[in-house]
Amino acid sequence: MLTVDYDRLGVGPGDRLLDLGCGFGRHAFEAARRGASVVALDAGPEEVAQVRGTLGAMVEAGELALDHPATAVQGNALALPFPDGAFDRVIASEVLEHIPDDLAAMSELSRVLRPGGTMAVTVPRCGPEALNWALSDEYHDTPGGHVRIYRRSTLERRLSATGLVPIGHHHAHGLHSPYWWLRCLVGPSNDSHPAVEAYHKVLVWDIVKAPFITRAADRVLNPLIGKSLVLYLSKPQRAVAGVPEAKPNVPRGVPGRRGPTTPKQGAAA
Repeated sequence: MLTVDYDRLGVGPGDRLLDLGCGFGRHAFEAARRGASVVALDAGPEEVAQVRGTLGAMVEAGELALDHPATAVQGNALALPFPDGAFDRVIASEVLEHIPDDLAAMSELSRVLRPGGTMAVTVPRCGPEALNWALSDEYHDTPGGHVRIYRRSTLERRLSATGLVPIGHHHAHGLHSPYWWLRCLVGPSNDSHPAVEAYHKVLVWDIVKAPFITRAADRVLNPLIGKSLVLYLSKPQRAVAGVPEAKPNVPRGVPGRRGPTTPKQGAAA
C-alpha cells in the first residue's frame, strides 16, 4: 500500500526517481510501473537484495521491459552516491525519523533533486506517534528505531532551510493508527496476541482486496488519525543573473501551500 500520491508528486514516464530508504520496494515498484527510471536505495543489504529480486521477477512476468532502467543500491543517506540534480523526483518515506542527523540527510535529498523537481517526504504523524511513545517505550527505544517525533511545522521549516518549497500535504493510513496503539498496549513484539492477529487480518484484507468498506473507512480516518504525514515539496529553478527566478514546478493536483509543521530524543520537535 502506497503512502505517496504519485499524481501529486508528478511521476511520469522517463522521470529519474530516487526512493530513499526504500525498504522492500513498494514505492519503487509503482514508480517503475509508471515508466520512471528508478533507483531504490537502502542501508540494509537484505532490503536491497529483495528489491533487486522483485524487479527481476517483474521483468520475467512482463510487468517491466527487459531493459527497464530500475535498480537497487545500498547506500548512506548522509552521503548519497549521486551527482547534484541527478533526479527529477525524490521519495523519502518513513526514513527521516530514524536518522539522528536528519538535517544532513535533508540536505542530501535537496542536493540530488534537480531544480524544478519535486519531492515527497513522509514521517509518522505527530499525534498518533506521540500516543505510541506514551503507551510503549519498546516501540521506539530500540536500535534503529524512531529517534524523534515531527510536527509538520518543524518538518517544513527544516526542509525549507535546504532550499525546498513546501507545496502541499495530506495524511495517510488512518486504519493503521489503531493497529499500532493496540500493539503498543499489548507489547510491540507480541504478534501472536489474538486482537493483534485479528486486526492484522483486516489490514491484509484491505491491502490485497481493497474492499469498499475499509477504503471508505481509511478515507474518513485519514484527516483525523492518519498514521503518516505526507509532505510535498518543489525545488525552485535557480535564478540567472538579471532574470527573475522561475516558480517551482508544481504538478497538477497539488494544492498550493496555505500556511506553514529533533531535537531532544523522546520529545516532539
